[in-house]
Amino acid sequence: MLIRYKKPDKKNALSIIESAERNMKFTLSLEATESSADTIVRNIYECFRMLGDALLVAKGIESEDHTAPINELLKTEVKTTRPINLIWNLKRLRHNINYYGYNPQLAEVEDVISVAKSCFKPLLDAVLKEIQ
Repeated sequence: MLIRYKKPDKKNALSIIESAERNMKFTLSLEATESSADTIVRNIYECFRMLGDALLVAKGIESEDHTAPINELLKTEVKTTRPINLIWNLKRLRHNINYYGYNPQLAEVEDVISVAKSCFKPLLDAVLKEIQ
């Protein structure tokens, strides 16, 4: 994992958070079907990753992979109805979709949506609080 240190940029971090929130809102508005399944999973994972990336950007850290942003996000102290460690499952599912042509089942997509609905807003609020 390559980490590059830069000047902390809270303005850019807030912009990333706004984009993640906007993308999550749109993604959750999509109907879960066989044709939308992979897009929904990818987008939801990406929104979580962006929150972790915002934390790093605010600290002046630029990472080259997805592991550092997810690790940073999981350090956030937040209470959710589902464990935030499930984000690792999203990462694996997205990886299988992107690199192995996996087609997620509708039950998997519904579970991903459930994780997003139970974890994203609390994490978003915690990340905003930490950055501001």
